[in-house]
Amino acid sequence: MARGKNQHVVKHSDGWAVKGAGNSKATAVTKTQAQAINIAQDIARNQHSDTKIHGTDGRIRAGNSYGNDPCPPKDRK
Repeated sequence: MARGKNQHVVKHSDGWAVKGAGNSKATAVTKTQAQAINIAQDIARNQHSDTKIHGTDGRIRAGNSYGNDPCPPKDRK
């Protein structure tokens, strides 16, 4: 199965935006970062890709993988 584009949650002039990697236009724009994260997670799960959550400074502060991660975490919960 082909993987989709990673989904980035980034600051936007109207709030927060969800953008596919390499896209110039936002897939969705929301008022809160939490809403944008939920949308990005849904898309990433559907496309078996990753989320990249950016802070207000533009740096990636969190993320999650919803596909076949080539480097899965070694911790056991």
